[in-house]
Amino acid sequence: MELKDILNEEIIDLNLKGTTKDEILHELSQRLFDAGYISDMEQFVKDIYVREAEGITGMGNHIAIPHGKSSVVKKIGIAIGRCENEIEWESYDEQPINLVFLFCVSDDANFASNHMKLLAELAGKLGNDKRVEQLKIAATKKDIIDLFIN
Repeated sequence: MELKDILNEEIIDLNLKGTTKDEILHELSQRLFDAGYISDMEQFVKDIYVREAEGITGMGNHIAIPHGKSSVVKKIGIAIGRCENEIEWESYDEQPINLVFLFCVSDDANFASNHMKLLAELAGKLGNDKRVEQLKIAATKKDIIDLFIN
């Protein structure tokens, strides 16, 4: 499984309205719920916070990669959000974030290797500063996906 296999315009939001981490996580989780990726939004959000308690998910460069590893996941995906506001988030560079890549993966052990492979692929692509700048100004959801596939 590769990023190109799981990127979906339905779970991308280029205009997240939230002003807090919690609001952003709920907005993206709602998108996942509406698209049929998860069966219980509140449980999914609780599971995100379990992972958040384990360590920092703000990777720097105004990007956060929280993980929703949960038994309520029906389909693997990555909800992508771009925030209208800078959001305070625990981050290695101590800067606020405005791009969020919310992993939606099953807590089933069979999916662990897929999760790590996808995370490595995403992190590699986000390590390119030019790509990150393009993500911050991309006009459409298709443009976002194209930046990861091409």
